Amino acid sequence: MDDLVSIVVLTYNSEKFIEEALDSAKSQVYQNIELIISDDGSTDNTVEICEHWIKNNNLKFADTRIITVPKNTGIPANYNRGILAAKSDWVKVIGGDDALLPNCISANMKYINKHPSVRVLYSYNRVYENEFKEENYLGLNPITSPLNIINNKITSHEQYKLLLTGDRIAFTPSRFLSKSALLDVGLPDEELFSEDHQLKLGFTRKGYKLYFMEEETTLYRMHDMASSNTIKEYILKPHYFKTESFRKKCIYPFIPTDLRLSQKFSWIVNQIFRNELLNTKNNANYVLYYVLNILLNPFKYIIYLKKHFLPKFKNNIFYQ
Repeated sequence: MDDLVSIVVLTYNSEKFIEEALDSAKSQVYQNIELIISDDGSTDNTVEICEHWIKNNNLKFADTRIITVPKNTGIPANYNRGILAAKSDWVKVIGGDDALLPNCISANMKYINKHPSVRVLYSYNRVYENEFKEENYLGLNPITSPLNIINNKITSHEQYKLLLTGDRIAFTPSRFLSKSALLDVGLPDEELFSEDHQLKLGFTRKGYKLYFMEEETTLYRMHDMASSNTIKEYILKPHYFKTESFRKKCIYPFIPTDLRLSQKFSWIVNQIFRNELLNTKNNANYVLYYVLNILLNPFKYIIYLKKHFLPKFKNNIFYQ
């Protein structure tokens, strides 16, 4: 019999999309699956829709559970509740507005069984605008294999350093992970905003290399009801302004001084883009962003000189 796999669906006011997410879990080719829905205090009909759906479809799964809380606690806390509830060591987490392709769990488990040392695995997302219809298809994320961060030669420690300089993995919804490895690393800090970046840093810092599988496994929805995957074009996504505490704890202490000062400089000047008119993507605002973050940032020049003219920094991964 196939090993048990946990699908964790994270919801918050997801009534518009949640049935598609649940139907995609039901449609998995892989057979031995438990379904966990972790709701973060929805104020719409999300929980009622989930309860009704579970009542009609629970026989498809090895087990089904709905976790609820009386008030909204934030994405990291909801993520942690879902992970801790999983009985399986292998967990696939999706948002209540996304979906899985039918091969998702089977493809991931096939890869894991073939490569038993892998504990964190990514793959391709199919990205859509609003609805999962072919006319709304925007393309794959990533477009090609992410060789800048995941390749045969790079080590987990090198991945960690690259991730300290920026979150180079924008295809997080595809992530398939080992719960035991995550517990070894430590659950995301619920007081910090960026649980995804926390996880990537935690895994690689602890020695768990991130791997990539050449398969399409997930459907990712861009829509304006979400703060991080909105289709509205911003200079800076609104969630950027919630991330400074994360950088102070997880980034700044571990990067060279010039990189740290460059990031802090950008954080200060970027406060101007809290203004919605200035944060709307257009040519004038983009020029303003470029001037503030590139031309007027003195630390960018120091970094450039180190990278291109000082031999001892040529092979320093922080300056790649």
